[in-house]
Amino acid sequence: MILKGQVVLVTGGARGIGRSIAERLAKSGANTAIADVSLESAAAACEELAALGVKTMPVKLDVSKAGEVASAFEAVVKELGRVDVLINNAGITRDGLVLRMKEEDWDAVININLKGVFLCSKEAVKVMVKQKYGRIINISSVVAFMGNPGQANYSASKAGIIGLTKTVAKEYASRGITVNAVAPGFISTAMTDALTENVRQEMLKSIPIGKFGSVDDVANAVAFFASPEAGYITGQVIHVNGGMYM
Repeated sequence: MILKGQVVLVTGGARGIGRSIAERLAKSGANTAIADVSLESAAAACEELAALGVKTMPVKLDVSKAGEVASAFEAVVKELGRVDVLINNAGITRDGLVLRMKEEDWDAVININLKGVFLCSKEAVKVMVKQKYGRIINISSVVAFMGNPGQANYSASKAGIIGLTKTVAKEYASRGITVNAVAPGFISTAMTDALTENVRQEMLKSIPIGKFGSVDDVANAVAFFASPEAGYITGQVIHVNGGMYM
């Protein structure tokens, strides 16, 4: 229970990787706020986590809207008392080749995936500076380092997260705040489960370990960055990709 008494806020925490992260940190004793565009989904996830004996709080949040972000942090601090750990996980895809990509699809991905991390980090820092303690953990991607055809917007947003991570880490290290990132590779989700066997086998050829990762693999890396043991680590990236990128 190394996070007992701490408060964690996970964006996009109602499903997938975000849901696994929220559960992993709740199992470590953290009171957990789950933010999602769907309040109903966030509430359902919180109801399950409450069975672990921690306080939970669902929050309806579009991370691309500054007013909603500010209100969300205010509500969490009012209800749970503080914010010790922020997990910037919310993200979307709008894939397409550059020549065919619509400007609105570029903007949507950048606004959620990158601007959202900026807005949430900004509000988190306001709280954490007063506490003289905080952990910000951003979810990037292997495509930030490798690129991926059809994902210019997504790759750019996830690469931008790395630069943002390092900058905020340098700005607030002296205030007791660490800022790090986790970059997942191919992770088993509903999307990868729907792929044909031929496509799955082609993808697996690029992974030296020879299998897709699990959401728990990502959650475990996040839990390490959130822990007291990672207190002297900031501005860094953990690659969770089975050797796909080295």
